[in-house]
Amino acid sequence: MPDMKLFAGNATPELAQRIANRLYTSLGDAAVGRFSDGEVSVQINENVRGGDIFIIQSTCAPTNDNLMELVVMVDALRRASAGRITAVIPYFGYARQDRRVRSARVPITAKVVADFLSSVGVDRVLTVDLHAEQIQGFFDVPVDNVFGSPILLEDMLQQNLENPIVVSPDIGGVVRARAIAKLLNDTDMAIIDKRRPRANVSQVMHIIGDVAGRDCVLVDDMIDTGGTLCKAAEALKERGAKRVFAYATHPIFSGNAVENIKHSVIDEVIVCDTIPLSAEIKALKNVRTLTLSGMLAEAIRRISNEESISAMFEH
Repeated sequence: MPDMKLFAGNATPELAQRIANRLYTSLGDAAVGRFSDGEVSVQINENVRGGDIFIIQSTCAPTNDNLMELVVMVDALRRASAGRITAVIPYFGYARQDRRVRSARVPITAKVVADFLSSVGVDRVLTVDLHAEQIQGFFDVPVDNVFGSPILLEDMLQQNLENPIVVSPDIGGVVRARAIAKLLNDTDMAIIDKRRPRANVSQVMHIIGDVAGRDCVLVDDMIDTGGTLCKAAEALKERGAKRVFAYATHPIFSGNAVENIKHSVIDEVIVCDTIPLSAEIKALKNVRTLTLSGMLAEAIRRISNEESISAMFEH
């Protein structure tokens, strides 16, 4: 069996180290930096010939820099005769650009990224909670899309929730919320239906389900600016919700996210470590991080040993 080796770019160094620790190994010796003009510089400083290589790199902000680091690392490893290269992308950037809405003259950038990765020699992709699962079909190589929900669920079960109800922040998240609700002792579910009656009129949030006197668990795949999430929490509290917890896999936290969450009525925001948190976010008392290192380490071990990934999520 080829030697398994882990390498990491500069996007998620702490997560990469945690994964390496879980696998009782060390990260490979690679110098990933910049030339004086800002171009990506990569040099692999150890023998990788015939190796089973895993590159751990989220394509989070700065998205283009991190993406270029990933593809240049792949090329360097491929030219060094690596046996198999798996791109471990905990957060897959550009995933929200997965279709042309109403045939607008826009790119399908998720497909562009998939082609980019395939063209430089990626043999397999391991990612977490793709925003749109159909992105797996954009690749001509196997894609393992694993789920952060077991880690989030484990935390929910330790929260001592009183009469909980799982809330989907929009219609698109109903499937995710229903799955969580079923695993959370088959609890009830509510849906927030966001509507804008007409142009230049404030968005109205209709809550489908009774949340009065209950602990609400908002679940989503990501938190970006947090604006919609915070408004959803306000609507839930106005309808009598006792406490509001927000769970999401990917903590993008862009734009006014810090101010939005700081001044929100959300009791606690729980996210995973697919994207490093800024110092400002870490300073917020109502934000907490869970690690996916154990789950990703197990997925990497299974891929390396040619074992089933889907078996990890069978109940």
